Amino acid sequence: MKTFLSFFVLAGLILGINSASFAQILDSPRDGVYDKIHIPDKKPIPYTPVREADVAWQKRIWRIMDLRQKINHPFYYPETPKKGWKNFMTVVMDAIREGSITAYDPSRDDQFLVPLTYQEIEKKFTRIDTVPIIDPNNPNRILRYEVVKEDFNPTEVQRIKLKEEWFFDKQRSVMDVRILGICPVRNLYNEDGSFFGFEDMFWIYFPEARPVFAQAIVFNRHNSAETRTYDEIFWKRMFGSYVYKEENVYDREISDYASGMDALLEAERIKNELSEFEHELWEF
Repeated sequence: MKTFLSFFVLAGLILGINSASFAQILDSPRDGVYDKIHIPDKKPIPYTPVREADVAWQKRIWRIMDLRQKINHPFYYPETPKKGWKNFMTVVMDAIREGSITAYDPSRDDQFLVPLTYQEIEKKFTRIDTVPIIDPNNPNRILRYEVVKEDFNPTEVQRIKLKEEWFFDKQRSVMDVRILGICPVRNLYNEDGSFFGFEDMFWIYFPEARPVFAQAIVFNRHNSAETRTYDEIFWKRMFGSYVYKEENVYDREISDYASGMDALLEAERIKNELSEFEHELWEF
């Protein structure tokens, strides 16, 4: 009887010590001077309803955000996730894994027709290689081969495609824009580490992803007390980009009919047309 009693007492002590250690991990000290309670429950700003009869003019534009630009650095950093702070691709991949965002196959088109599961994405972008294990005493002798799995690295994404719709709402008398889709573009490298191209990963439907982006914090380099989210960055258009395609009868990109300086001038022409159209609607 005493043996059983001693066993239960010892088990209770062990469980108590373990629970105390877990409590210490979970109840970590507050990293700051106040509790940040607004972001976890934050909702995206709702769009203004638009009727088909009120759209007097519209044009579809495709852009590319280069995350190497200084203005776009908040999308690329931090390379390693911090407490409550992740880079854009980590936020997207975590949301796809949880099922909060649906990814669509980019090989068909950008119309969000063929959904992809996280398992399909993980299988496609995870590298699996066989590495020889060399005998340390004899460099010419291979002891065995091991399979090495290298997970997807978010820092490989340095470009993001945007699909957006510009339109003039005559009911409100404003030129407005809505982002429809986002496509991360992954860098491709040879075995020697040299860069050789790009690969579209998947498209996500932006309105579906807005609740996730509204709760993902972005670093504010001017004032960290003013907390910003990825949804607000897109809403306020606080990013740099350039046009690589406008809707046309041939469904072709600028690179299909122009190159070099001509392509840059064509992209600038398309961007200027948007602002000039709105300017010419009014008489001063």
